[in-house]
Amino acid sequence: MLTLTFLGTSAGIPTKHRNVTALAVSLINPYSKAKNVPWILVDCGEATQHQLLKTPLSVMQLELICITHVHGDHCYGLPGLLASMAMNGRKHPLTLIAPQAIADYLAAVQATTALMINFDIHFIATENRVQGDSYPPIMLDLTDDHQLQIDVIALSHRIPSHAFKFTQQLSKKTLLTQKLTELNVVDKRLWGKLKYGIDVDLDDNTLLKSADFVTTTLHKTVLIVAGDNDSPKLLANAISHTDVLVHEATYTQAIADKRKLATHYFDPMHSTAKQVAEFAQLSQLKNLILTHFSARFQPVDKPSSKTLNMSHIRAEVGANYQGNFWLAQDFDEFEINNGKVKKRNRQLD
Repeated sequence: MLTLTFLGTSAGIPTKHRNVTALAVSLINPYSKAKNVPWILVDCGEATQHQLLKTPLSVMQLELICITHVHGDHCYGLPGLLASMAMNGRKHPLTLIAPQAIADYLAAVQATTALMINFDIHFIATENRVQGDSYPPIMLDLTDDHQLQIDVIALSHRIPSHAFKFTQQLSKKTLLTQKLTELNVVDKRLWGKLKYGIDVDLDDNTLLKSADFVTTTLHKTVLIVAGDNDSPKLLANAISHTDVLVHEATYTQAIADKRKLATHYFDPMHSTAKQVAEFAQLSQLKNLILTHFSARFQPVDKPSSKTLNMSHIRAEVGANYQGNFWLAQDFDEFEINNGKVKKRNRQLD
């Protein structure tokens, strides 16, 4: 079970209503009684830590940061966030999956600003972990029954950009209590040992093996979060069995076509809403969340208006995709559970 909290949904620059790119993913284990919920951060644009202050998320439970590429609207907030974590006394190690240039960037900031980070950062360069290479997926072990698998997928942008495929794996252990009762084993302390993998010797020297009295059910939730990308089809090999795709839709096809007519045309290498919608339809994807919208689109939904606004992006997606889709706003929350997506009410502190 995952909860997505969009901390920034604007492309390139912040606006009055949208900050630049950042997405928090809470890794919820409904079978655990633990109070603290671990979470991960995908991209960290400028002022991401300001956005976090408006949410219930605590940086002390942040386990992993993934940076899709080194454009500033996806990474300028990283040094400040790490600095605040250190100043707040964090000691727990952090995993950082990002382009090698991010490590160089952080080293430069540390060298020039006397930034002190007094917790360990386990850095993994995305260039060395692209899916399909000889490297295995990256595994994050949260508990014995809660793991996160991370696959790195190469995309197409002006600089190297990647998507992250997150597969949450939850193991639910069920004790066969009826079977134990039939054997007249009613001591709940013994039940607890068996459930957690400990074999039990009875007073009559009978050995009860945990494996004989416990069934394990594996639950998976699959999320792909893509960085900047002008070719959604590059996700074709990874999209199977994915519950949700989060992808940029920087502008409409009409805007992209108009840009090509300019005298000094510059290709920013972004996806249009139509491109992503067509790919999602072809892939039979059930749930699509779009983000990274150009500042030229006003944050209103007015189909009758000639001023560019979110209704134009919504219409283009709806004309080309029949699945469930949402246009993310800052602080939108989405719960992913059993393959279904539910948009939740915003919870701002």
